Amino acid sequence: MDIFTLLKAVILGLVEGLTEFAPISSTGHMIIVDDLWLQSQEFLGKYAANTFKVVIQLGSILAVVVIFKDRFIDMLDFKSRGASGKSSEHKLKLSHVIVGLLPAGILGVLFEDTIDEHLFSIETVLIGLFVGAIFMIIADVISTKYKGSKVETVDGITHKQALIVGLIQCLALWPGFSRSGSTISGGVLLGMNHRTAADFTFIMAVPIMLGASVLSLAKNWQYFTMEALPFMIVGFISAFIFALVSIKFFLKLINKVKLIPFAIYRIVLVLVIYVLYF
Repeated sequence: MDIFTLLKAVILGLVEGLTEFAPISSTGHMIIVDDLWLQSQEFLGKYAANTFKVVIQLGSILAVVVIFKDRFIDMLDFKSRGASGKSSEHKLKLSHVIVGLLPAGILGVLFEDTIDEHLFSIETVLIGLFVGAIFMIIADVISTKYKGSKVETVDGITHKQALIVGLIQCLALWPGFSRSGSTISGGVLLGMNHRTAADFTFIMAVPIMLGASVLSLAKNWQYFTMEALPFMIVGFISAFIFALVSIKFFLKLINKVKLIPFAIYRIVLVLVIYVLYF
């Protein structure tokens, strides 16, 4: 495998790492960059290319685990005090995450084949990007008028709020809508500040993305050929490094800039892609 082919793996890892947890849709960007430009399926084959996208997603997931490792350890230590110093009765628990995961997890399993067959196209991604952007703008506008006290950390999230955020996350089953965009928007609509909503989004993403990735890899292990393995390893490392950097930067930024700048970017991207390719 030549250096130019491996460079494509780095680029795709970069796209995955930078976009997976920002509210701009990593799936949408991967489809746009790969299908319209790099076309990894031409040298990997269709199914190996799909498996590669799962592999680099695991790189992004690993970055979240590294950043939130103390929080994950804390959630699994039922007798400890919370990461914020609160007692176990007043901290984010594993049960909050499970409640948030159930709606999208159930619908994802039920409609996986339908989604894969009908919704993974440039046209549907552009629709998801645009509609998701409008939803983010609405959430930001409403949040500025919120009169109640803000939820300042994930330890203040209730099980009811976790469930509602999980229901809103179902919108992200439409490619391009964005898991982060839907859940952060849902969180701020429920009175969370943007950083709290983002923290909960990232924590909640790990088990659902990890579970889906492991199941996908188990079904497609045969595509880890000696020819494809270097491409997958390079893409995994690239996604991990860029996700590590982008998540830390995003978490420092989100309370300051909020969601509207990301929504504007999505709308501009839709217009550019539409003009260039349609």
